Amino acid sequence: MEAITIQELLEAVGGTLLGQADLSRTVSQVDTDSRDIHPGSLFIPLVGERFDGHAYLDAALEAGAAGCLTARPWPERREDRFYIQVADTEKALGDLARWYKDRFQIPCIGVTGSVGKTTAKDMIAAVLGVKYKVLKTEGNFNNNIGLPLTLLRLDASYQAAVLEMGMDKFGEIDYLSGIVQPDIGVITNIGDAHIEKLGSRENIFRAKCELIPHIRTGGLLILNADDALLATLRGRTPVDTVFCGKAEGAEYRSQVTGGDGVSHIHCHLTTPRMDREVKIPALGEHMIYPTLIAAAVGEWLGLTPDEIQRGLARFVPTRMRMNLVQRGENITILDDTYNANPQSMRAAIQVLSDSHSAWKAAVLGDMFELGPYSPALHMEVGEYLGKQGIHCLVAVGDEAKHIAQGAEKSGVERVFYCRTKDEAEKILPEIVKPDSTILVKASRGMKLEDLTAKLVELTPEG
Repeated sequence: MEAITIQELLEAVGGTLLGQADLSRTVSQVDTDSRDIHPGSLFIPLVGERFDGHAYLDAALEAGAAGCLTARPWPERREDRFYIQVADTEKALGDLARWYKDRFQIPCIGVTGSVGKTTAKDMIAAVLGVKYKVLKTEGNFNNNIGLPLTLLRLDASYQAAVLEMGMDKFGEIDYLSGIVQPDIGVITNIGDAHIEKLGSRENIFRAKCELIPHIRTGGLLILNADDALLATLRGRTPVDTVFCGKAEGAEYRSQVTGGDGVSHIHCHLTTPRMDREVKIPALGEHMIYPTLIAAAVGEWLGLTPDEIQRGLARFVPTRMRMNLVQRGENITILDDTYNANPQSMRAAIQVLSDSHSAWKAAVLGDMFELGPYSPALHMEVGEYLGKQGIHCLVAVGDEAKHIAQGAEKSGVERVFYCRTKDEAEKILPEIVKPDSTILVKASRGMKLEDLTAKLVELTPEG
């Protein structure tokens, strides 16, 4: 973060200075965690359902913060610190990030969608990274707190920003997009994630479309041509729009032409400026979508076909996003434990099915936030395992019993149901075989990466 003055802070957040302070004094760091204070930073105490950062405000200042925002009057103030009162500290963080971002005249890409937004973000950043220094969302910093903090990492060295935007209710994408004001907006697809709160795919569609009004005039919208709901937007958007996918009429099209089933796929890209074979260092037909999205962003920002191809080859997925762990005896572990929903489960199972291994096993856990649809959607995942010829399932969690039921119904050879990870850990030795591929996947709260680590222990080094 580049230095900003107290005067600029007051303007950015619409706050009131409590007491006296040198308005030319600067800060160049924003902290929201009182346990990790950088000397001379601005501390912003956030308020949640079960915590109030104001309880740690004095501790943050004692630890070295130069000043703070506060939603309280705070009559007992230190003379060597500054205090700015605002109505809402979380909103003030967003207001500061929006104001700060406008200091940098660089293209910003906002990415949302039910499935694949993190992969699309990483792929776009890989492509743009061939030509530009790119700021991108790290980890799960895609919400009302993480996105502003990401923008506050900008400095004059960055030449582009790729920002992921998550949501689980109406209004969140509207809020985040209002901060980002993207030059390019991306909606990867509409799925069942968060259907418990939003009630239907149509409502999820409406929530994702909150992005569109915030795309800057003269900007670009990139949509999935193969998504039935997104396809209805053709000819109805206020900015230039291109579609990516397999559907006829998509401006950016691709088809998988091969791969080794272990580390990469080959696909043929057809775009307004490209018609060539490319190698993607990832598995699964679903990878054509982030590939096409990244190509569309690259072309719009002036990259050549060769630069785009080099960027695609540099793609590295975020940790626990379909990471391939190669072990001895020709064993591959597919660690896709970061998160899960019905669409991403099927895509991961397809990757497992496409592997060339003699033994294909899945360790699958609960998918969260599916509400009354949960039993049926878990059952469908289990049935899909059988349809794709998967040999073995270890189902973990309360809702995963429905995955097990669907797997048994569809003819999966061996099905284990475990209510807890501890129970599942005892089963794992039975599913490890030479010449095998083992998929591990569940919603984030299940933390099935612990089972990935156990599988690594159980398998020989490569």
